[in-house]
Amino acid sequence: MGRIKTQLIKRVTEQLLSKYPGQFSEDFSENKLLVSKHVSVFSAKLRNTVAGYLTRLVKVRKAKGV
Repeated sequence: MGRIKTQLIKRVTEQLLSKYPGQFSEDFSENKLLVSKHVSVFSAKLRNTVAGYLTRLVKVRKAKGV
């Protein structure tokens, strides 16, 4: 089973996807840099969690064809 994501992670990720729809890709490293650029995150762990969840959502949406 996977890790449970908090509402904060989900909310920030959805806001980033709606605000910057075409910027994020399936590459975690690129998304990590973009998250740190667009959001002021206090810890690297939080930034990485948001970037990882963002990467996962982009892959799922691409697979669905959305």
